[in-house]
Amino acid sequence: MSRPTVQPTSQPTSQPTSQPTSQPTWRGVSATDAEEAAELEVERRFTGGSGQLLRELLRPYKKAIRILVLIVVVENAARLSIPYLVKLGIDNGIDPIRISGDKGPLFLIVAIMLVATLTQAAARQVFLVRSGRIGQDMLFQVRRRVFRHFQVLSPAFHDDYTSGRVISRQTSDIDAIYEMLETGFDGLVTAALTLVGTAGLLLFLDVKLGLVALTCGPFLFWVTNWFRKESGKSYRVTREKVALVIVHFVESMGGIRAVQAFRREARNQEILDDVNEQYRAANLVAFRLVAWFMPGIRLIGNITIAAVLLYGGYLAYHGEVTVGVLAAFLLYLRQFFEPMMEISQFYNTFQSASAALDKLAGVLREEPSVPDPASPTRLDDAQGELRLEQARFSYVDDRPVLPGLDLVVPAGQTLALVGTTGAGKTTLAKLVTRFYDPDAGRILLDGIDLRDLTADNLREAVVMVTQENYLFSGSIADNIRFGKPSATIEEVQRATRALGAHDFIMALPEGYDTQVANQGGRLSAGQRQLVAFARAFLADPAVLILDEATSSLDVPSERLVQQALRTVLAGRTSLIIAHRLSTVEIADRVIVMEHGRIVEDGAPADLVAGGEGHFSDLNDAWLASLA
Repeated sequence: MSRPTVQPTSQPTSQPTSQPTSQPTWRGVSATDAEEAAELEVERRFTGGSGQLLRELLRPYKKAIRILVLIVVVENAARLSIPYLVKLGIDNGIDPIRISGDKGPLFLIVAIMLVATLTQAAARQVFLVRSGRIGQDMLFQVRRRVFRHFQVLSPAFHDDYTSGRVISRQTSDIDAIYEMLETGFDGLVTAALTLVGTAGLLLFLDVKLGLVALTCGPFLFWVTNWFRKESGKSYRVTREKVALVIVHFVESMGGIRAVQAFRREARNQEILDDVNEQYRAANLVAFRLVAWFMPGIRLIGNITIAAVLLYGGYLAYHGEVTVGVLAAFLLYLRQFFEPMMEISQFYNTFQSASAALDKLAGVLREEPSVPDPASPTRLDDAQGELRLEQARFSYVDDRPVLPGLDLVVPAGQTLALVGTTGAGKTTLAKLVTRFYDPDAGRILLDGIDLRDLTADNLREAVVMVTQENYLFSGSIADNIRFGKPSATIEEVQRATRALGAHDFIMALPEGYDTQVANQGGRLSAGQRQLVAFARAFLADPAVLILDEATSSLDVPSERLVQQALRTVLAGRTSLIIAHRLSTVEIADRVIVMEHGRIVEDGAPADLVAGGEGHFSDLNDAWLASLA
C-alpha cells in the first residue's frame, strides 16, 4: 500500500529537544560543596575566548569605528581647549580692557570658546547616533548568532546546559554587552585622551608646576591596577552567581505544576534564597571595591589640587606664572581626575561584559556532536529501509547502552520495540533520528550512512513524535504546519481528519486559529498528542518514530488514534516504542530488547502464540491489568 499523498517538503532541522537536567541543589539547602562546584563547573566548561569573539563582532565595523575615534578626538580636543582659552581670557583679554578699554581680544576669545563648545556638542551628538547604531547592529548579530547556534547544537549539549543558562546567555549576558557598548567605548577613549592630553598641556603651560601635578601618577597607577585585578575576579563571580539564580528561577517556573503538586514551594524558596544570597554577597564585594577605589581617587585628586594651588600661588606671587596659568591648571586638574572616576565605571561594565562575552564565546565555540558532512550525499524519494550494523553507543564511557546492535527494518514495515525501562529502545530511536551518532558501527537509511546526510535531508525522511508533544506559541494550525510551513489550511484539515482531531479543533473558540497558550496548556494531554500526530502526518516522512507517543491518551482517545495510526503508518517505515501493548498490536513485527540486545524478534501473534518468552509475559501482564 502506498503512503498517503501528502507531499514531503523541507522542514526545520529538528524540533527543540532540550530538557532541563535534574533540579540543581545548592549549598546550605540540600547540596554539598562538591555538588555546587559541579554545577558551577558546567558554567566554566563553556567559558572562554571573549577576545576572539569581540574581534569577530568588531571586524565588520572597522571603518565606522575609526570614524568614531576621530569624532571623539574632535570632541575632546574642543573640551580640552576650554581651560586654555580661560587662561588666554584672563592673561590676554582683561588687561587690554583695563589699560585701553579694548574689549576686542576678550570678545574674540569668548567667541572661540563658543565655537569650541558648539563643536563639542555637535561631535557628541554625532557620536551618540553613530555608536548607538553600531551597538544595536552588533547586539542584533550576537542574539541571532547565539540563537542559531543553540538550535544546531546536539541534544547531548542541551542535556548538560539547562534552559535557565540558555536564557541567561540571551538576556543578562547580552544586556551586559549592551551596557559596555553604550558607555564603555566612549568612557575609555575619552579617559585616555583626557589623561594624555591634560598631562601634555600641564607640562606645556608650566614645566615645574606640571611636574608637581603629575607626582600623583604613580599613586593613581597603583590604585587603578589594584582595582582592575580585583574587579576582574569579582565580576566573574557575579556573572556565575546570577546565572545560578536564573537557572533555578526558570526551572522552578517551568516545572510549576510539579512544584505545586508536591508542595515544593517552601523548599524552592529556600534554594532561591540561598543562591540569591550568594549573588547579593558577590555584588557586595564588587560594591566594596568601588567604595574603596572612587574615594581613593578623589583623595589623591584633592591632595594634588591643594599642592598645585599652594605651589602655584607661591609661583604667581613671585611672578613666575600668571594668574591665568594657575586658573587653567586648576581647571585641567579637575578634568584630569574626572576620567579616573569614569575608568572605575568602565572597569565595572568592562568586567561584566567580558565575563558575559566569555560565556557566549564558550557556547559559540562548542561544535555539534553530530555535524553535517563535508561532502553530503543527497537522498531523494526515501523508501525507508533501516539497517543497523554493529551499532554501539554509550552515554557514559565504559557503560554501553547498545553494546553492538544489528537490525534490519525493511521499507514500509511497522516495527514495535518493547522491553523494560533502560533496555535501549529510546536510545535506538535517537540514533535513527541522528540526535546522537553511534560510538562504533553505522546506521544506514536506504543504504546511505546517516552521517553522510545533511540534517535537513535526514529530517525530511525521518520524523520522531515523543510523549512531550511540545506545542509552540501561535495557532493550532501553525503548530500543525510546523513540519510543513507551506501547507494550506486544506492540507492541515486533511491531516487532522485522518487522525480524528478535526472535530475537537473545530469545537475550540476560534477553531484552527485558536492560540496555543503556555505550551498547549489550554488543551488536554490527549489533544496535544493528536496535534503532534497531525504535525508528523503532514510532514509525510519515509520513517516515522513514535516514542511512547500514545502514553498521554485516555482509552477513548487511544482507540480513536489506533484507527488513525493504521492510516498514518501504512506504506511507511515505522518504529513504535510503547509499553501499552494495545499500540503494539498494529505492528507487523516486534522486537524485545534487554540491556541493548534483541532477545526476541517476530510477529506479535507468533510471539504470543508461543506461550513463553518476554513478549508473552508482557502480554499476559497487560491482559491481567485490564481485568
